Amino acid sequence: MIKYSVLSSVYEKEKPEYLKESIKSIFNQTVPTDDFILVKDGPLNEELEEVIRDFMYQYPNNMSVLEIKKNVGLAAALNIGLKACKYDLVARMDTDDISTHNRFELQLAEFEKNSSLDLVGTYMDEFIDNPNEINAVKKVPLDQISIFKYGKRRNPFNHPTVMYKKNTVISLGGYNSVNRGEDIDLFIRMILNGSGCKNIGLSLVKYRTNDDMLARRKSWSTTKAYVGVIYRSWRKGYSSLVDLTIVAAAQIIISILPLKIERWVFRKLFRKSPPLVKGNR
Repeated sequence: MIKYSVLSSVYEKEKPEYLKESIKSIFNQTVPTDDFILVKDGPLNEELEEVIRDFMYQYPNNMSVLEIKKNVGLAAALNIGLKACKYDLVARMDTDDISTHNRFELQLAEFEKNSSLDLVGTYMDEFIDNPNEINAVKKVPLDQISIFKYGKRRNPFNHPTVMYKKNTVISLGGYNSVNRGEDIDLFIRMILNGSGCKNIGLSLVKYRTNDDMLARRKSWSTTKAYVGVIYRSWRKGYSSLVDLTIVAAAQIIISILPLKIERWVFRKLFRKSPPLVKGNR
């Protein structure tokens, strides 16, 4: 099996119990990594430091921690961590999410089957408090043609699920520091560069969501940043003027909607309900 790295970034507002669950899911994989890079984006509180020390004690040869003296934001922190990854294949992992035990095995298998791939993502299950109680499934297009079409308006990948080639990402300049949308900004550049991409039609990450996440979308700065990504995509000839207009209108509407209505819109229009299973009625 191909060797791979895992890249995460943590900052002071993260909850220790979430970080613990996330890291545990990384080391409980059917094909575990020997190169987990955790970037400390600025000073952390003692509770977070204790979680990190515990895992460093358990996995001294499989985990490296990079410290940044002041908070620089996700994009810059990931760029720093990416350069430190030992292997060309790098799996992204957010420090409040949980990977299924076979996530990395299935993604590595896709790269082994097709050496022209540069990025492989997956669906993800969204939950609020209990990771065993899934309230929505975020699906994305699976094949290259569908990804190309979808990416003109919306992010064709779930960023916390992706595994990509380090050299490809670095050759394209890595992550750009934007207030929101550093992931779709990178993915659009990869698509336009002809990078081989696909998504696995399985939920291999459990994604923690709440009203705080939706509230962050409502600020003018994040709205402006996201529209800016699609504007640059239009300037490059990828998105059309119609795509740009629809995205701008949708983002502005979302920014002024009451949170309760916004939550309903996202679940009805942009998420799929989880399938009914025995006992879940």
